[in-house]
Amino acid sequence: MEEELKLFIQVWVSAIISVTYCYYLTPKIKTSLLRLLSVLPVCVLFLVIPMFFSTVHSSFTIAFFLSGLAVPKLILFALEKGPLFPLPPNLPHFVCFACFPIKLQKNPNPENTNHFPKWVFALKVFIFGALLLQAYHYKQFLSTNFLLGLYALHIYLELEISLTLIKFLVSITLGCDLEPQFNEPYLATSLHDFWGHRWNLMVSKILWLAVYNPIRQWRAKSSEWDRFFAIFATFLVSGVAHEILYFYLTREKPTWEVTWFFVLHGFCMAAEVALKRKTKLVQRWRVNPGVSRLLTVGFVFVTGVWLFSPQPIRHGLMERFINEDLFLIDFFNRKLYILLGLFTSL
Repeated sequence: MEEELKLFIQVWVSAIISVTYCYYLTPKIKTSLLRLLSVLPVCVLFLVIPMFFSTVHSSFTIAFFLSGLAVPKLILFALEKGPLFPLPPNLPHFVCFACFPIKLQKNPNPENTNHFPKWVFALKVFIFGALLLQAYHYKQFLSTNFLLGLYALHIYLELEISLTLIKFLVSITLGCDLEPQFNEPYLATSLHDFWGHRWNLMVSKILWLAVYNPIRQWRAKSSEWDRFFAIFATFLVSGVAHEILYFYLTREKPTWEVTWFFVLHGFCMAAEVALKRKTKLVQRWRVNPGVSRLLTVGFVFVTGVWLFSPQPIRHGLMERFINEDLFLIDFFNRKLYILLGLFTSL
């Protein structure tokens, strides 16, 4: 654990140095092609780094933050687009916005419905703790589908709790308001609402800028078919990105099940958007929000169990995630007891 932690720190030092190089050099280059070439070595480094880790948490964190988000952010920055353009006011802002899944919130509104009460977050932490410390002890008595549901809940809670804590710390450090990464995805009333407005919003924004927008804008007058193809292509790219993420975690050849999951959702969401825009009956007929939420979350869960879950379960990723979570809790508890012992002995 200590060696992995040292490597983790070394990687982040290297990442900060690399992003600092981009901050000072890239904006001084006038042509887009040369700017793109200037960030290319950093992008290659960020794509290779996750291979050096043995734990799934370290590999996932580096792959998500640097390979999955920092790389497209830097490419968009070289093209004078994306969340890093225009250039942030100082180096700390640039490093944080490049390396972390955060985005500056423009015109923050304290009454925004995205800001749920603090007790909601505390409840999620409690549920996550109960999953780790209690529920998994009885998994041999649970049905397969129920256990898959717990795994899905585990992934969501760990992601949201971790990203919320990072957002909180970075917000305090930089002294600015940041957009939320999740917006209660279990309340989604449609696939468009789920993927576009509630789930992993920083990733959605990057995909919108890097894939959806260029396809929609490639012709002066875009059609509904362009919209359909842009949505489909965005989900296809997301699927391939998830296959690469799974490769970092498993070191196994991709099976393309995850890609098919996103292809299916891309097709369904494109059809949903087209249907809502073209069919007057759908525009007039409003489904009860409770029913639409149940249908949406149910569709995501069923297709996730069918196509998204088999690969991580087949390679034991969830078991490794759970064991590492428990090990991390025990590791930091032991360190805390040592610090408390030193403090009381003074």
